[in-house]
Amino acid sequence: MKEFIKKAEKNKVIPYIALGIGVVMIIAGVIREEHLIVLKKAVNICLECIGIG
Repeated sequence: MKEFIKKAEKNKVIPYIALGIGVVMIIAGVIREEHLIVLKKAVNICLECIGIG
């Protein structure tokens, strides 16, 4: 029974670790201004689909 409790407690921590890593990665991307690069590429793709770009 103790093994089951330890395993359940370990499984509760994993999502919080993943969430923390995700937040850190988002902050790093914003600091490096990668969101602007993604927006620029999205606009180019959209204009090419319409036939303007």
